[in-house]
Amino acid sequence: MPPEPAVDTIAAIATAQGRASVGVVRLSGPASAAIARRLTGQPLSPRKASLATVRSAQGEALDQGLVLYFPAPHSYTGEDVVEFQGHGGPVVMDAVLHSFLACGARLAAPGEFTRRAFLNGKIDLTRAEAIADLIDSQSQRAAQLAMRTLQGALAQQVEGLAQRLVQLRVRVEATLDFPDEDVDPLADRVAQDALAETVNLLRRLAASAEQGRILREGCTVVISGRPNAGKSTLLNALSGRDSAIVTDIPGTTRDLIREHIQIDGLPVHLIDTAGLRDTTEAVERIGIERALAEITNADLILYLIDDTVGWNDMDQRILDRLPAGVPLLRVFTKSDLSGRRAGASGEDFRLSATADRGLNELRQLIKQRLGGLSSGEGLFLARRRHVQALQAAEQHLLAAQAHGSQGAGVELLAEELRLAHKALGTITGEFTSDDLLGEIFASFCIGK
Repeated sequence: MPPEPAVDTIAAIATAQGRASVGVVRLSGPASAAIARRLTGQPLSPRKASLATVRSAQGEALDQGLVLYFPAPHSYTGEDVVEFQGHGGPVVMDAVLHSFLACGARLAAPGEFTRRAFLNGKIDLTRAEAIADLIDSQSQRAAQLAMRTLQGALAQQVEGLAQRLVQLRVRVEATLDFPDEDVDPLADRVAQDALAETVNLLRRLAASAEQGRILREGCTVVISGRPNAGKSTLLNALSGRDSAIVTDIPGTTRDLIREHIQIDGLPVHLIDTAGLRDTTEAVERIGIERALAEITNADLILYLIDDTVGWNDMDQRILDRLPAGVPLLRVFTKSDLSGRRAGASGEDFRLSATADRGLNELRQLIKQRLGGLSSGEGLFLARRRHVQALQAAEQHLLAAQAHGSQGAGVELLAEELRLAHKALGTITGEFTSDDLLGEIFASFCIGK
């Protein structure tokens, strides 16, 4: 279960650093109203903006602006919350913040306001994470899907699955509590069908969560191949900027060059790598080692071959060194020089990056190879831990099915259902450790 809510009062600047027309300083906790009344010298009306002058603890006027008071439990955090909206100069906001701290408030840690909202039952953990994802969104689609998660698209489905598991657990554990009753869940067709349907629903939710994870984190596409295969030229063409130096000298690229692009809303991390070959040159060898390490973690490898040279034994030797299991697309480059038509050719692809032939088709093929993205209304933004929790729950349910089919004992069936239920509970925060909460909210900005 989540830990008990905190009882002290926290304060932080809630707007971004830098000079702006408006700056917001926020208080949350039991002493919020008292601190605000002391420093403004006037009463506070709930949920009504009032003009006030904020002073230091010594009575010096610091800034003039609007004060808003939200009494508990009807506030973002579920506690008494006060927000001062003043002028957005960094010096002014720091002075107001230090005045709040001098009167007994504590500087908030990153994400502590949202953490308190979670601990006070205002939001579940998926909605808390969605707030950070909405702030950090890099595309309009990511922002839309983060908003869906914030509105409960993931939590509602998880809670529905959890309720189905509760009903199954009640049916199974009743047999343990009342062994004299003539009920055998291992032979209960209704229970078996309900378990099978729950597994199917869980798999569909996991597939949606994986798509949401990809949209949030992006996919890594590594451009690899022999020297002078056109890797840097392709990176520049796909990114639309001259990020990499392009020359006819083999081994120009020594280190990793990264670019971020979007393909129909799908974030893609492009990485240009050093040309793969046998070399005794120390710096180039380090670059090749880094390239091979990056390839290991890739979602897709674009292996480039100069179409004027063609595939040869060196390419095959390089291919044999690449990690098994990472999807690979062979891309023949410089088709304008070879005279061959750009586009798909069996399992391979041919293009000319300099002549802009086949680039749009390659973008769509990359998206297809990465699994694409559904345009369905049920899609939401998700995190890797959500996917892992759903996968863990599925494994426990499959184990429960196996125990049922093998007649292994009601106790084992009940335990697997309990573990599946607990795995789902980690998604919404029903079962959450302090360490996990610390890791999640540490990634938030201060003041949120």
